[in-house]
Order: sequence, then structure tokens, then C-alpha cells
Amino acid sequence: MSQPSVSGKHPKGLYVLFATELWERFNYYGMRAILIFFMTEALLFKLDFASNLYGSYISLLYLTPLVGGYIADRYWGNKRSILVGGLVMAAGELILFVCGSIYDSSPDLANILFFCGLGFMIAGNGFFKPNISSLVGQLYPKGDLRVDSAYTIFYMGINIGAMFGPIACATVGQTGSPADFKWAFLVAGVGMLISLIIQKIYHDKYVLSPEGKVLGNTPGESATEENVTSKESIQIKSPPKIWLNPLFIIIGMLAFAGLMIGAIYLDTRINYLFYLLSASFLFIIYLIFSDKNLTKEEQQRIWVMVIIAFFVIFFWGAYEQTGASLNVFADKQTNLNLWGDYNMPAGYFQSFNSAFIIIFAPLFAALWLKMGRKQPATPTKMGIGLLLLALGYLWIAWGVKQGQTQKVSIIWLTGLYLLHTWGELCLSPIGLSLFNKLSPLRFASLLMAVWFLGNAGGNKLAGTLSALYPEPVVAVEVVENIRSSSNISILKKDAKIADYNGKKVYSIEDIDYSSINKDSVYNGIKGDKLSEDIFLQVNKASFTKERNFLGYEMNNLYDFFMLFVFMGGFAGIVLILLSKRLQKMMHGIT
Repeated sequence: MSQPSVSGKHPKGLYVLFATELWERFNYYGMRAILIFFMTEALLFKLDFASNLYGSYISLLYLTPLVGGYIADRYWGNKRSILVGGLVMAAGELILFVCGSIYDSSPDLANILFFCGLGFMIAGNGFFKPNISSLVGQLYPKGDLRVDSAYTIFYMGINIGAMFGPIACATVGQTGSPADFKWAFLVAGVGMLISLIIQKIYHDKYVLSPEGKVLGNTPGESATEENVTSKESIQIKSPPKIWLNPLFIIIGMLAFAGLMIGAIYLDTRINYLFYLLSASFLFIIYLIFSDKNLTKEEQQRIWVMVIIAFFVIFFWGAYEQTGASLNVFADKQTNLNLWGDYNMPAGYFQSFNSAFIIIFAPLFAALWLKMGRKQPATPTKMGIGLLLLALGYLWIAWGVKQGQTQKVSIIWLTGLYLLHTWGELCLSPIGLSLFNKLSPLRFASLLMAVWFLGNAGGNKLAGTLSALYPEPVVAVEVVENIRSSSNISILKKDAKIADYNGKKVYSIEDIDYSSINKDSVYNGIKGDKLSEDIFLQVNKASFTKERNFLGYEMNNLYDFFMLFVFMGGFAGIVLILLSKRLQKMMHGIT
């Protein structure tokens, strides 16, 4: 038996996985940073539709790893699954690039390609994401003391990619012209290809077990595997040859991608995903508790995980406004002018969370270590995470209230993302660790599915709540006055007059400030200054359609953000109050 290492030197395979994951996250977060803008500005989806679609997309991203992990474990192995999943995601970005190239000339075909691109991204993620993460721990012998720091290094790779992806993609794609969104998809796709090239060149050379064998090969290529519970060697069966046939793999992945295309499109029509997630959640719980061999302690620990997963839904439901309503707020309601003529692309805000994680994750780890036995119990930490989330929304709600008739300072969104990052560090990695500790070995995969279902449910909720983002409207006569007096068209080409409470109105989404040329001059005001002046005129004359969620009425952005204050704050307080009881049910596991 190999002795646990105390050396600080990590195997080179860790850095191969680090770089592979970094570029894949560059791809994913870069594409996500401009996704809501592409839907509303190029494809001309209404914000509520785009928000729900965004929630469905992110939700399905959390479900497909259950399929990809299962097939990798039994048939393809991690290495093949990573490569296949990455190629499918790169193909998805290419499809979105084509979609972004033809949306103006062939809108119907562009819509079809858009759903195809999302479906390929979802399918590919299911095979890439779970398999690369699982390889990190396999680089080390059992009990090796370097494993925790290895995952910390790997986590930094994720966040470095997630920080630079939005900056790169928003720079080339969010230029003010919807025609440039395609370049963001192309840049994201190039990042995905770099990830695959690194994996293909260096995996067999450096991603090795402590015994020097290549990790992630097809199951059965290694003769035996150690059973961690009995310490016995068990024979691993090779998969049927048909599963490894390249043609079968291509057809299988195309079929799976087709299924995901259908799944996300169908949810835009009948909104079934909430029901599917709820039914899956209940079914897994029933399946686990139907096992007669569960001890009382195991049952109570499982109930702790179920309760935690339920509270996680509220966290992600508010947190994941990042890519939807908060992205829109950054674009429409935040003053992005930093240095004279330079306006920061709104997509840059998508990098803030990752940058804050890189800065504060080591500090939080050091804080828990220094507190030792005095640190809060895990459920209490997660409750604190929910309260920090609520505090972030309280901060931005206050900022909105101070500047209801003008764009607000960048400081308000920056403060929100800082507080949300602190909340995430109190909840996400700690909750995942808790599930690993509490799970009975024979139900480890199923209970991890419960965690992912909680994440998926939260992301679907995020899309649903983002669709409630207050939709300002402006009277037709206001727009006509501005247009006739300035000779500048400020309406999008598909703008439609609507009726609201007896008034003829345009949605604020129909106003196109990018149509104001930098050389335009009106009453001595030029270019960007003119755009800002017209924005203020429209904003002052606009009013908001009422929104309602479970009896809570929202008439403006302040009301909208306060919804998340109430939701996160209430969930956090309840979880903290339950903490002592949950600790007892954990039976000594902290």
C-alpha cells in the first residue's frame, strides 16, 4: 500500500486537467455572458421568453452530467467522454456562429439553429463536465494529503477561465451591433478547441495513476480495481464492442443532442421542466428510502441532504440572475462609461464573480482553518451564504431607489457580486463536501444526483423569476416626439405598438439607442452624449407594467430586487434556526 504523500509537488497531470478545464470554462462562461443579449437584440426574443429559455438551458446543463457520468463509468471511460463531449460543445458554438451570421437574412432558420446550438452545448457538457472533475482525485494514492490542495488548484483553473471568457467574448461580440455577436461564439468555440487539443496531446503522457497507468481509459482495460469498502479486488467487465464503435458514438451523440434540442424547445411551449425535476427529486428519495438495510443514522443523514438540497434551490434561484436579469440591468440601467468615451461592455460583469472567487477563496479557507472547532456548523455556514445573497440584493435595491430616473453607478453591481461571491463560498463548495461526507457509499451517486437536481431546480427558478423583470413601457407619443424633433429613429425594426390600460405604448425593449450614430448632433449634443440624453428622456417618461409573484406585486426594479431579499433572507434565517437540529441528525459529521 502506497504511503500518503506530504510533498507539496503535484503530478503534472493536474496541470493538464487544470488547463483543459480552464479553456472549457472560458468557452462556457464567455458564451453565457452574451447569451441573453443575443436572444433579445439579434433574435428579437421578448425578455420574459428569453429569461425562461435561459433558465431551461442552465437547468438542463446540470442534469446531463448524470447521463454522461453513467456512460463514462460503464462504457466509454473518462478520457473518451471528455473528448467526445468537448467536440460536441465546439460543434454547438459553430452552430451558434452560423446562427449569428444569418439571423438577419434568414430569421426562421436562425431560430432553428439557435435551439440546435443550445442542444449541442447541453449534450456535450453532460459528457465533459463530470468526467474531468473525477480524474483529479485519481491522480493520487488513497489518503494522499495533497488531494485537497489539488482540488483548490483545479478550482482556480475553473475561475481563471470563467474570468477571461466573458471579457474576451463581450469585447468582440458586444460592440453595439447585433451582427458582431457571432464573433463571441467563434471565440468561445476556439477556446473549446484549445481545451481539446491540450487534452489530446498531453493526457496519455501525464494524466497517470500513482502506478503510472493512463487514467480514464475504457472500463475493463485495467484488469482489476480496488473496492474501497472491502479492500478486495474486483473484476471490471469490458463494455460491448458496439459501444466503442466510432459510428455508434457519433450516432449516439447526435441522438442525445437531438433529445436535448427537443427538451429545451418543448419547455418553451409547455414549461414541463419544473414538474420533471420535482418528480425526479421525489423518485430518487423514494428509491433510497425503500432500501430496508438503511440504518436510522443513515436515514437521518440522508434527510439532512434532502433538506439542504431544498434550500439550495432558493440560493441558485436568486444567484443565477447573473446571466439573465442582472445582465440586462447592467446593460440597460448601469452607467458603463468609465473613461470619457469608453463604455465597458455589460458582459464584463460576468467576470466579476470569478475574479472575486480567486481573491477570496484562499481567505475563506484560511478563515475556517483558523477558527478550527469554533467555526460554524455546515448548515449554519450555508444559512449565512443565503443571508449574504439577500444582503447583495438589498444593496442593489438601495442603489436603484437612489437613482430611479437615471442610470446607476457601477459600484452597485460590483458590491452585489462581491457579497454574492462571499455567499457562494459559504454555500457551494461546503455543501458539495457535506454531501460527499454524509452519503452512504452504496447511494453516493444517487445522492449526488439530489444535489445536482437542487442546482437544476434553482437555475430553472432563476429563469422563471428573471421573466418577472419589470418591463418599462413608454407612450407612443413620447417616442414620436423624440423621433420627429431629432430625425433619429430610436425604434427597432420589429417594434410593435401595444395597449396597456387604454394607452398605446412601446416596450422599452423596442428602443434602440445604438441607432444613434456617434456623429449625430441634436441641439448641440453629439454622439454618446446624445444617446444618454435621449435615454434620460425615455426613462423619465416610462412606467412599468405590474408584475405579480405569489401575491407580491412589483411595480419597479426596487420591488423586483426586494423579492430576492425576502426569498434569500427568509431561507437563510430558517436554515440557521434548523442548524442545531440538522447537526444532531448528522451524527458527528461536520
